Amino acid sequence: MIVIAITSAMMIVEIAAGLAFGSMALLADGLHMASHTAALSINAFAYVYARRHAHSKSFSFGTGKVNTLGGYTGAILLSVFALIMAWESVMRLISPVEIAFNQAILVAILGLAVNSISVVILGHHHHPENEHEHRHDHNLVSAYLHVLADALTSLLAIFALLGAKYLGLVWADPAMGIVGAILVARWSVGLLRNTARTLLDRQATDEITTMITTSIESQDDTRIVDLHVWAVGPDIYSATVSIVTHHPKPPDHYKALIPGNLGIVHTTIEVHMCDDSVNS
Repeated sequence: MIVIAITSAMMIVEIAAGLAFGSMALLADGLHMASHTAALSINAFAYVYARRHAHSKSFSFGTGKVNTLGGYTGAILLSVFALIMAWESVMRLISPVEIAFNQAILVAILGLAVNSISVVILGHHHHPENEHEHRHDHNLVSAYLHVLADALTSLLAIFALLGAKYLGLVWADPAMGIVGAILVARWSVGLLRNTARTLLDRQATDEITTMITTSIESQDDTRIVDLHVWAVGPDIYSATVSIVTHHPKPPDHYKALIPGNLGIVHTTIEVHMCDDSVNS
């Protein structure tokens, strides 16, 4: 909530300053922060909603994907902003406007300071000690990328304004807007790809499926004939396993064979007697 509050305040300042002082880089940074304010609000809502309904029977596999959906939505906002940012920058390259450099630079520096504070607040979640816990939390990644992108565009705005003021590189102001749009687009595409995989129930990694297969097939003549493992939240999975064997045991026996460190929280196991008429 602190990040949302300070981002919202700085957003208003930068948009107003960009319009008043004629800086495309500053205006782009302000609009960038506007999209991020909305995205961060979505992310915050996703966390609150997921926690509030964590034990609701309405969600068969829990609310883990709510965070992923929040990250996906944030990535879409990033993509849309990147297109707007690139378009406006190209227009400024074609039709330059006069810039009040001193005032614009001051606001850009203030924006960088505010964005840096936001990066520090969210950045502690990416400390190595928490890497395993948070590496697949797409909602957190989305929020972190938003504030990191804000800090980057503020930095680009400062360099562009300094170059235009002292070196006469008037084109640098809109050019930095284009560079920022490209970087933001790359981040958003990566996040869209990762969140879409989870939302579409893509099969878990080969490492996880191999460990499940090896642990179960090491018993007697047991063979897995059908295996599906998919993410239902950050680092937690659901699995359905179909087994054939000459010496069937209760499903709980095979469930206990699955390594506990894989994050499998929902397991459905089908056990079938092996048909001797068919080669296993």
